[in-house]
Amino acid sequence: MISNLLRCISYAFICLIITAVAQAAEPDKSTQRPNIILIMCDDMGWSDLGCYGGEVQTPNLDQMAREGLRFTQFYNNAVCWTTRASLVTGLYPRYPRPLLTKNMVTLGEVMQQAGYQTALSGKWHLGRTDTTHPVYRGFEDYYGLLDGCCNFFDPYYQDPKYKWGITGDGHRFFAKNTTRITEFPDDFYTTDAFTDHAIEQIKGYAKSDQPFFLHLCYTAPHYPLHAKPQDIAKYKGRYAAGWEALRDERYQRQLKMGLVDPQWKLPARDPESADWEKDKYPRDWQQRRMEVYAAMIDCMDQNIGRLMATLKETGVDDNTIVLFLSDNGPDASEPGGANPKQQPGPKEYYTTCGPSWAFPQNTPFRRFKTWMHEGGISTPLIVRWPGHVTPNSLTKQPAHIIDVMPTCIELAQTNYPEKFDGHKIIPVEGKSMLPVFQGETREPHASLFWELRNNQAVRQGKWKLVADRTINRWELYDLEQDRTETNDLAAHYPERVTKMKAAWQKWAEKTGVANEKHQRGKQIP
Repeated sequence: MISNLLRCISYAFICLIITAVAQAAEPDKSTQRPNIILIMCDDMGWSDLGCYGGEVQTPNLDQMAREGLRFTQFYNNAVCWTTRASLVTGLYPRYPRPLLTKNMVTLGEVMQQAGYQTALSGKWHLGRTDTTHPVYRGFEDYYGLLDGCCNFFDPYYQDPKYKWGITGDGHRFFAKNTTRITEFPDDFYTTDAFTDHAIEQIKGYAKSDQPFFLHLCYTAPHYPLHAKPQDIAKYKGRYAAGWEALRDERYQRQLKMGLVDPQWKLPARDPESADWEKDKYPRDWQQRRMEVYAAMIDCMDQNIGRLMATLKETGVDDNTIVLFLSDNGPDASEPGGANPKQQPGPKEYYTTCGPSWAFPQNTPFRRFKTWMHEGGISTPLIVRWPGHVTPNSLTKQPAHIIDVMPTCIELAQTNYPEKFDGHKIIPVEGKSMLPVFQGETREPHASLFWELRNNQAVRQGKWKLVADRTINRWELYDLEQDRTETNDLAAHYPERVTKMKAAWQKWAEKTGVANEKHQRGKQIP
């Protein structure tokens, strides 16, 4: 009996030793570098997601928000290519173009140098030369669209009846690495295809001990308005009350969610937006535009759900940080004009949402894509990082697209290079957001700057100076009291206006904006 007891004790002791050795061999997860997934959608409004007050069905992104952190003051550069340039370089856009040069280092290059596996799936829009193509700028694997937009069902599709919209001959440059793709299967849809490629990369990368950086860039919900019939059907009749009613509805939800301050006034209808009651276009066609737009976001959310499920299936979920944002506010343009003969939805037609629907997509802010009021430069930003980010949290700390690069650098425990590939690199201009992710208060940027097509802005603390090219005048707003920009204080604080204008001019000269062709002879007084 005693010998049996001794054998049991010995066996238990050996098991304890084996367990201890195994635990010692496991990596310390608190110091392990995380995988990074950076998801960007295209031309989506600040209020379109459920977790930002929208009615579009986005359960997967809403779950990301419940499990993570939402920013209420995250800024982009108001248009596709300038935002993407800043995101991958950590710099304000430089002029003259191209916006990606050899004296800039990209996120792909920095992460690859730090030992990360790197892939890009989706829209690039920064060039396809040997100095600007993603596979030559740090991304080991690329699949997607090198242009700004395309037909969602067939990127090489051209209908001779409709010359407007998808530029030139209609054919866009879609590629796998450097090989152009011109034929697509019957069930092709860009949002699905980009996700399929991203999932394939994750499954391969998860087999390695090496961390990965994946940049997933959807073209949804950028025009043309193309969506699957089953997704469109979910929203049939949902927008029958019109854009003004939708804006009021979203605003009330945002108030209850604590996303906006009740003291901020809801701005009047945008000057480019029609009066719903007097709108001259067929009601069913107007509703259909928004139904298809919503369906495009819905489909993207479904695909993000597939991606998140893959993280769990491959066992990398706990050590992966996922960020989601949009490149700019919604698009109000109507290339070729509004045409009710073009039916939103199927691949044979080309149409857009137009300014009237872009107006509620940005609730509660003013303006939209390309403008420097809050509606043009504000984006949702959701950050999910299990065990590191407080679930269901909000931050009102301002941050900017130039902050993504230094954030990824700190996550990867590496450094921004002074030189790369023999070239001296422009010093990074962003600041890491990691302290904000961890619930701390970050020292804010002293100034943030914007310019596009002679729309201009600078933010210093709570103050924002913004110029609208259509009225050729600087406006000053206190964003703490009035982030919806309804009370211009420029006449009350002339010295502040002068000081902020001077700061903007100095920045414009540094970045080359002041010498841009479209700027000459048209300085805002």
